[in-house]
Amino acid sequence: MIKRASPPLADLWDEQAPGTLTWLQAWYATQTNGDWEHGYGVKITTLDNPGWSVSIDLNETQQDGQPFLGQEVIRSEHDWYVARVSRSIFKADCGPLNLGEVLHIFRVWVDGKTRGVN
Repeated sequence: MIKRASPPLADLWDEQAPGTLTWLQAWYATQTNGDWEHGYGVKITTLDNPGWSVSIDLNETQQDGQPFLGQEVIRSEHDWYVARVSRSIFKADCGPLNLGEVLHIFRVWVDGKTRGVN
């Protein structure tokens, strides 16, 4: 069994905000224009070590070309993530219980807010 050392991230900067998955759905919907979704999109797959891999196309979005400071956090064998932007794609690989965390990192970057800062 895999145990997480800390609880999942809460949305500390806005208690009334929708959950991260609901937010991601809305972000995706705002990118669709009849063309974008045919060539770009959001991909979430599993890794065999175990874990998750996330790829979010940024081409033709407001985030395309915006700076993102890559992040690498390793807390334990199954509690880790690596997030970066490369060639207009937000990419994150993470442990089996860190999917929500990397999606939250993407959300905070897109919204331009820092957790815990009003």
